[in-house]
Amino acid sequence: MTNEGAIELGSVVSLWRYPVKSMMGEELNATEVTERGLLGDRAYALVDGTDGKVATAKNPRKWPHLFDFRAAFLEPPRPAAELLPIRIALPDGTLVTSDERDRDRILSGALGREVTLRVAGRGAGVSEHYWPDMEGFDHRDTVTDFTLPADTFFDCAVVHLLSTATLDRLSEMYPRGRFEARRFRPNIVVQTGSTEKGFSENAWVGRTVTVGTDVRFNVTSPSGRCVMTTLAQGDLPVDPGILRTAAQYNQANVGVYAAVVRGGTIRRGDLVRIL
Repeated sequence: MTNEGAIELGSVVSLWRYPVKSMMGEELNATEVTERGLLGDRAYALVDGTDGKVATAKNPRKWPHLFDFRAAFLEPPRPAAELLPIRIALPDGTLVTSDERDRDRILSGALGREVTLRVAGRGAGVSEHYWPDMEGFDHRDTVTDFTLPADTFFDCAVVHLLSTATLDRLSEMYPRGRFEARRFRPNIVVQTGSTEKGFSENAWVGRTVTVGTDVRFNVTSPSGRCVMTTLAQGDLPVDPGILRTAAQYNQANVGVYAAVVRGGTIRRGDLVRIL
């Protein structure tokens, strides 16, 4: 299908899916996109056995080690098929699968809290957000509750797009910071042209972005980032300056959120255009 009149923005440089909310995910070469985003994204989450809230690294005081866990599907999920099991790598290297009978006991022991691994699609969950003591936010040094969209484990939108131009701009503003895409947990990273400068995605809001020949997204809003971006991930160190820089220069936005207008298959290297 043609995209007549579209302006080329760049190409897909990386694709990311996070099978379990707030755990490390998997980088993909290709994926199906449905009305609920990249197939299998945030399909699972941990639920606190004490208060019933959905576990999230947005509250690192309660969940300080979620980023030490990594989740991946045992096989690529398929559209209109039953959800496939996942494998979770624990911080000590232990592997547990979602179809193991004692998975919850193993995960609870590793986290030091009683948890249950749940599948999305069971109503609206409640999660928590810790607001750091930092200028530019609605709250400071406090925890608030928020409701997730019904039947999902997304915070608000099903797709997060991020451009390399934004990462480059943030790096210019704070050279000591490591502004790598994985800090911001996007789904689609767009390699923009060398002439594209600044926070280019801000201009995409309210417009349609196409990826490849079939997939279309409606860009709904800037992607406001949170304390998760400051946390250690693998070899990335703790760095409050990451979020502070985003707040100072782009109202804490890094990338944009989008809804799926038309699904299909997307791949690394696909052209990204705007209508």
